[in-house]
Amino acid sequence: MVRKEATRLVAALFRASNTGVSASWSVGGTRLKSAMPQPQESKDEDLHHKDGKVLHPHLLNENVVKTQYAVRGELYLRAEQLRKEGKEIIFTNVGNPHALGAKPLTFPRQVTALCAAPFLLDHPRVEEIFPADAIARAKKILGAFKGGVGAYTDSRGNPLVREEVARFIEKRDGVASNPDHIFLTDGASVAVRLCLNAMIRHERDAVLVPIPQYPLYSASIRLYGGTLVGYYLDERRGWGLSIEEMRRALKEAREEGKLVRGLVFINPGNPTGQCLSQENLKELIQFAYEERIVLMADEVYQENVYQDERPFVSAKKVMHDMGEPYRSHVELLSFHTVSKGTAGECGLRGGYVEMSNIHPGAVEEVYKCASINLSPNTIGQIALSCLVNPPKPGDPSYELYTKEKASELASLRRRAHMVTDGFNSLEGVTCNFTEGAMYSFPQIKLPPKAMEAAKAAGKAADVFYCLKLLETTGISTVPGSGFGQEEGTFHLRTTILPREEVMSHFVEKFEKFHKDFMKQYS
Repeated sequence: MVRKEATRLVAALFRASNTGVSASWSVGGTRLKSAMPQPQESKDEDLHHKDGKVLHPHLLNENVVKTQYAVRGELYLRAEQLRKEGKEIIFTNVGNPHALGAKPLTFPRQVTALCAAPFLLDHPRVEEIFPADAIARAKKILGAFKGGVGAYTDSRGNPLVREEVARFIEKRDGVASNPDHIFLTDGASVAVRLCLNAMIRHERDAVLVPIPQYPLYSASIRLYGGTLVGYYLDERRGWGLSIEEMRRALKEAREEGKLVRGLVFINPGNPTGQCLSQENLKELIQFAYEERIVLMADEVYQENVYQDERPFVSAKKVMHDMGEPYRSHVELLSFHTVSKGTAGECGLRGGYVEMSNIHPGAVEEVYKCASINLSPNTIGQIALSCLVNPPKPGDPSYELYTKEKASELASLRRRAHMVTDGFNSLEGVTCNFTEGAMYSFPQIKLPPKAMEAAKAAGKAADVFYCLKLLETTGISTVPGSGFGQEEGTFHLRTTILPREEVMSHFVEKFEKFHKDFMKQYS
């Protein structure tokens, strides 16, 4: 009966708004009045310009205005302002390895340099400066990139590089890969947005996303007019994944009339740093099969693993090993990039998505949309080529390449322990170990006086804490509210990327700040 009354109420209010009547309705004896603007009122959406401007902030696409991206939000903007004023800032708000002192791997940069400046190949001393395998790779790439790096490629990316990506996947997983179902993009983020844009048709279309989540997903889903449905990771179980929690989120979304079309998981996790087990992946794949949902496997941190119990295994491999009906029926989108791992080439913007079991007609439609941008950037494609097809044993560059990678991974593992141990030594701070990826996500138990001070300042409590941390120490982090968190809990995300000599200084500065903060507000 209540549902019928609610339906009549909504219908009446919409009829009233369309006819210009000031509408009201009675439900259970309570008089309700429409809050909708009446037609005689001037609405921004009907205006062509405002204050002399067509592109006025009040006249923009509603989804653009409502889109939020915490990683480059209030804290980042304040950090930039302080930097311009001369304060030293440690930017741990974003996974940007080279900005925090990581050195580029030698072989990919040598190949990139030769491809960007091909006249070097004709220099009489080129073989003294560059190893033979870098020279050979550059010549092979330039032979495939007609017109060199300054010319457009196929909108999916150069066929040679797509073939190399397919061979990389086959070697990693033991499963065939179709180069025509691989799209090279300007970083994995572009690939994610390309797929979400194709998937989301209207606001009833929903995507399941882990909470805490990487804001790329909340921002993109909002931008394309869809709905994010969060499923919570269990912090008490090391940010564990629960199929029961997914079923709860799915059930509630469907009861609200949502059409859940996609399921995102990030392995290793961002911002939470957990690594999924093969059993977790099997559960995800079975869930997607049973519920007819597209799996979106964000696997950009697959090289960044700092424990030995759960090495990275791709969703595609697990899906194939499960056999039928999963192998041929689960729709899977797998993402990877050159921005993470030991390469850390964020600025070169190279990434890909592999589409498994996607309808060929849908692949063609995505290809059409990719064509709007004409071509992914060529330098990013070359960086990706070097990532998926590195020097082999016996090649001149092999020893140095493997040494550089091993050294960086070992250092990242040590830094993961430094940060986690530092957080857990502090009063009121708990932090699960960073098993993978590039971040720690500690929970901060804030005292009541700090909560009151935050409220008085008009800030969320975690934003208040992070702003104080920034102002006092120059450490730029991201509040947990930017990723989503359980009600009544407060977190922050920091990278583990500052170099080891800087990281010890980072831990010391954070420890002093936190003790002073707790003393001030206790």
